[in-house]
Amino acid sequence: MAAAAEEELPPYLGIHIADVHMVVTPEQAVAARDALLASDAIGFDTESKPTFTRGETSTGPHLIQFATDNKAYLFQIGASTEPHIRAMLLAILERPLPLKIGFGLSDDVKRLHAKLDIRTAGVVDLSVALRTPGQRNDLGAKTAVAKFFGRKLQKSKKISTTNWALPRLNEKQILYAADDAQVALRVYRHWLGLGNKLPPLKAVKLPKPPKTGLS
Repeated sequence: MAAAAEEELPPYLGIHIADVHMVVTPEQAVAARDALLASDAIGFDTESKPTFTRGETSTGPHLIQFATDNKAYLFQIGASTEPHIRAMLLAILERPLPLKIGFGLSDDVKRLHAKLDIRTAGVVDLSVALRTPGQRNDLGAKTAVAKFFGRKLQKSKKISTTNWALPRLNEKQILYAADDAQVALRVYRHWLGLGNKLPPLKAVKLPKPPKTGLS
């Protein structure tokens, strides 16, 4: 669909703020884990504080988002992560199920490994999975929403480049992050409903650990 045509589409209606949960306490982590593990597939994404200086290394991810069909769960990741949050993330991310559905997940997976030593399994990158034969470019979330739902997904650069490392996120950031995760799951469900099937999953290649000692 041409960019001009996309601009004329009605807006995509995302998740309600009441259905987004910021996970902080051990009790909230257990409830989120149980809800996510009960699903066959979940939406998945991360957000990182932008880097603006050449050569600057990202310290992200600073936020990890998961979504079921009805709810979203957000986890803030600081310099140190609470043990109950890390245990919950391991329980979700390192299992092959539920499938983790998202757009452009290669960097997200690598950053998770670099920061938290998590090896994410069961990753479905829709940017690759939704490619049609002969298509050279990956399909992004905005294009997928326009193609499958006839709606315009609002992707504000002003919000995407905000400071995701802040101790308290505002409502616009929270909704942006939650929608990023859930819209991927919605696209995935719709795509399967059209009779499509996933190709065999390929693991994201992670950097090899540096050699230590004498070889």
